[in-house]
Amino acid sequence: MTPTAPGPHSPAGITYASAGVDVEAGDRAVELMKEAVRATHGAQVLGGVGGFAGLYDVSRLLSYTKPLLATSTDGVGTKVAIAQAMDIHDTIGFDLVGMVVDDIVVVGAEPLFMTDYIACGKVVPERIADIVRGIAAACSVAGTALVGGETAEHPGLLGESEYDVAGAATGVVEASRLLGPERVQAGDVVIAMASSGLHSNGYSLVRRVINRAGWALDRQVSELGRTLGEELLEPTRVYAADCLDLARHLPVDAAAAVHGFSHVTGGGLAANLARVLPHGLTATIDRSSWELPAIFKLVSELGNVPLPDLERTLNLGVGMVAIVSAAGADAAVARLTERGLPAWVMGSVAKEGTDESTSSSRSGPDYVQGAKGVDGGAVRLVNSYA
Repeated sequence: MTPTAPGPHSPAGITYASAGVDVEAGDRAVELMKEAVRATHGAQVLGGVGGFAGLYDVSRLLSYTKPLLATSTDGVGTKVAIAQAMDIHDTIGFDLVGMVVDDIVVVGAEPLFMTDYIACGKVVPERIADIVRGIAAACSVAGTALVGGETAEHPGLLGESEYDVAGAATGVVEASRLLGPERVQAGDVVIAMASSGLHSNGYSLVRRVINRAGWALDRQVSELGRTLGEELLEPTRVYAADCLDLARHLPVDAAAAVHGFSHVTGGGLAANLARVLPHGLTATIDRSSWELPAIFKLVSELGNVPLPDLERTLNLGVGMVAIVSAAGADAAVARLTERGLPAWVMGSVAKEGTDESTSSSRSGPDYVQGAKGVDGGAVRLVNSYA
């Protein structure tokens, strides 16, 4: 079909802007965010902001005997719905960075650089800039560079106030310093590191609970000491710098050593800890070693959520776990406490079949063996929360 020239009464031509995509708004967003992004750049980052690809000088890896690259990608999940409802967007970046870089440090890797991706229904420059400023601030806490990203406007797919965020990071660890199940031994001690709140998992459950209860986000909740929305939007604690410091303080080749970490995300404490234990070992976790923070008690009581479901959905106050030699347990707790991170001994590791590992049945909701495709060790939860 041969197109004809528009006549005097023809409809206006369709432009990208009339289709719902504002390129100029995207450019304004970059201008608003670029100083925050640059603040995460050290001498290793080349090319500045706005290139097609982020460049990172890895010359220092020449000093490694056998450098292993570690990578992770993740998003924030439905917590973005809380940020959108409250129109507060400068904290969600901590949730994104925490979900990504803290998976990398589990193997002892230092996160080198990160990229982000924001999909939205409409680019509002100030909102996009707030999101990226939060990502950049969290990258600074983690000691990683934000080297690039993408903002995509998807009119018709997402509402004008809707967005989603995702990110990916790359890190490096010397092969001889790699942490993981092969280092964990019977007799090791399990150290808990406190979460800052819900972090970024289980919000589908939490939102269902508060919606059914009819609670508004601006509701003042005495148990929380603030509004419900403020509690739900509390940023994820970023553990990367603390974990790397602990690994340097208690090196793997010492008697007092870190043998592994577990990031407590989707699946809860037991399932994520089981992923970093070798087959044949069981970690026994004493619930009475800590008290459930108020938000978890609230979700449980308000929604009448069964304990097993609560434990396999939310972090319940423990966001990261370190597995250390018995000789390093006291030093680990002291080091983390010095850094302002509440930490405590929550359990120990034993061979399956010993008295310590058979104090209760190897079945039921209190016992998890392997998780997320990993045929690893087991975790047993005992006693009641303090």
